[in-house]
Amino acid sequence: MDEARARDVLAAAGVLPGGPAADARLLALGENAVFAAGDLVVKVGRDAELLDRARRELDIALWLAEAGVPAVRAADRKPLLVDGHPVTVWHRLPDPVRPAEPRDLAELLRIVHALPAPSFALPPRELLSGVERWLRLAGDAIDPADAAYLRERRDGFATAAAALTPHLPPGPIHGDALPRNVHIGPDGPVLVDLETFSADLREHDLVVMALTRDRYGMAAEAYGSFTRAYGWDVREWEGCSVLRGARETASCAWVAQHAPGNPKALAEFARRVASLRDGDETVRWYPF
Repeated sequence: MDEARARDVLAAAGVLPGGPAADARLLALGENAVFAAGDLVVKVGRDAELLDRARRELDIALWLAEAGVPAVRAADRKPLLVDGHPVTVWHRLPDPVRPAEPRDLAELLRIVHALPAPSFALPPRELLSGVERWLRLAGDAIDPADAAYLRERRDGFATAAAALTPHLPPGPIHGDALPRNVHIGPDGPVLVDLETFSADLREHDLVVMALTRDRYGMAAEAYGSFTRAYGWDVREWEGCSVLRGARETASCAWVAQHAPGNPKALAEFARRVASLRDGDETVRWYPF
């Protein structure tokens, strides 16, 4: 799904009051195209397979609101399916007062990790479940041998993760715990992008930042501020390397879906898969 297609779906959805969809500002283009217009934000999903996830994200938003967790709020309780794309509508947050820092994320994770399970079922954190779809979307843009390699890694890490003994009590997690998913408004940090909320090992949320330190160049002091604010460093846990390897596999496959027609994505995919094949954990990856 490119921007033009997403704007066509946005226009057909008819959820924006006032001006035309062409005037909406594109905030992000990935699994969802995210548009802002007036007091609303609209997310357009890549395909119909994401409809159930969109429904669950809206349920999660209501649950977090009732629990008093600082998080983005839905403007409509039900998703739309427009031309094969799920569409959800959200209240737009105030402009940020500063960039989010790792410690801000840690403070929100402490709140989330203290929550009891909601009244509805949260899925397990199927970190590797998207690999097949992302590789399918990559198609002939990537080497079939690389796709086969990632499938083999996926299966191996899925088996290893299922056998882990957690250090923390399992329960609700965000699932994609990065500072980019925290918005710092006038009233403090707010959690956004709720679609990966799960019920699983709390360590999933913490491994993300450990990998960010190791692969994406996060400064050691910034990582230290995260672990101090949370109260524990997941790298002390013997299962850390397994969840890290699973997330690396998923992150590599996620980039692959953007490879068709995008040379930068293809180059980043090649860098990532080569470093995995070589077992070189020092190769720097770049956000995409």
